[in-house]
Amino acid sequence: MKITSFGAAGGVTGSKHLLEINGYRILLDCGMFQGRREEAARKNRSFPFSVDKLHAVVLSHAHIDHTGTVPMLHKHGYNGRIYTTPATLDLCGVMLLDSANIQRRDAEWLQKKNREFVAPLYSEEHVYETMRHLVGYPYNDRFEIVPDVFITFQDAGHVLGSAMVVVDYKENGVERRLLFSGDLGRKNMPLLQDPWIPEDADIVIMESTYGDRDHDPIEAMEEQLAHVVLRAIEKGGKIIIPSFALERAQEIVFALKRLEMKKAIPSLPVYVDSPLTVNITEIFRFHTDLFDTETKEVMKKAGDPFELNHIEYVRNMDDSMRLNSITEPCIIISASGMCEVGRILHHLRNNCEDPKNTILIVGFMAENTLGRRIVERRPEIKIFGVKRALRAEVKTMNAFSAHAGRSELIDFGARFHGKNKKVLLVHGEPKSLNALQSGLQEKGVQNTVIMEERVPIIV
Repeated sequence: MKITSFGAAGGVTGSKHLLEINGYRILLDCGMFQGRREEAARKNRSFPFSVDKLHAVVLSHAHIDHTGTVPMLHKHGYNGRIYTTPATLDLCGVMLLDSANIQRRDAEWLQKKNREFVAPLYSEEHVYETMRHLVGYPYNDRFEIVPDVFITFQDAGHVLGSAMVVVDYKENGVERRLLFSGDLGRKNMPLLQDPWIPEDADIVIMESTYGDRDHDPIEAMEEQLAHVVLRAIEKGGKIIIPSFALERAQEIVFALKRLEMKKAIPSLPVYVDSPLTVNITEIFRFHTDLFDTETKEVMKKAGDPFELNHIEYVRNMDDSMRLNSITEPCIIISASGMCEVGRILHHLRNNCEDPKNTILIVGFMAENTLGRRIVERRPEIKIFGVKRALRAEVKTMNAFSAHAGRSELIDFGARFHGKNKKVLLVHGEPKSLNALQSGLQEKGVQNTVIMEERVPIIV
């Protein structure tokens, strides 16, 4: 087998990993690169491999950095099947349409700025065509995608429908197993069940996002959130939460519900200002079978886990703009998670200069994003091309992270310590990759390789 990473190698976005087995070419993930505008345009507009020679595509989960260029596949000639879980299939429908709208608006803005035609990456029509080719298989079902290559999805516990991809194949008469971790979740997180524990694999393609650090304890998550809420009320300010529309927003709302149930915080207005988040929350309600026991118990006692005493799910733009005039304490949850696009930019613009307000960061912020500059507490941040003072209080809560931390990653990877095993590290910034490689080697996993973009590995 030959494995080549064409994204998320030495970085955390644009996941694309090509497997070549017995003459068949299988693409694991087809994610969008997110970062500097020029670099993103260059990496996302074309593929560094022959799309029309692919035989199958497999998606680990619905986050755009893992699925965002799937509509480009058909635009470039791929007409085969795209395999994923049923929940991921449902999520892709709304997330890729949202992405198409972002591409269109972004192209229109660039045309106005540069006075020359700029085509969007893809259109809604490309998304509709793509969705015709998606096929959903539940966890634990084993199915053949090309001769002698079988796939099984196992719960990764990262976001709704997220999967580790087990690839069982026969090569030169020998049966082998590859495991693609996708993005690994954490144990005991709200909403979803814990990640599946693998028994064995010959080759592991493993994410490394937090390979250099652990998160705050999950047990402290709600206590920290309550502290942020009570402090904001005391200051008389708003809490602005940039949130990924998938999983993080739902986790925050669920945490607020549990705090309300315990009367740990007073009931205050909460606005979920993101049409995509509203649509995704509806999909969560369709897949309650994937919830963990704790969440199902809350549902028995208090009903819908995504309803609060005073919550409004905002769809249209007029209602979104109305939030600018609110002066009393409230919580505004809005996308996108890394503050690069979407309605969150308007809320940051209108609230970042007031020290009474709080910007609560609850997710990973990649390099060269506005979110990272906020985390770094830059004195000035640029929003819509205008520099603004960052006077709002910035709080970071990494306990909400849906990614496994360093200890959890090492526990996961340490299972594959045999001399004939190989662990390939992807989806991490250099510091995280190097730290995780060292940590795994200390645990006896000597065949640990940091993947480089476009550099094939023969296994």
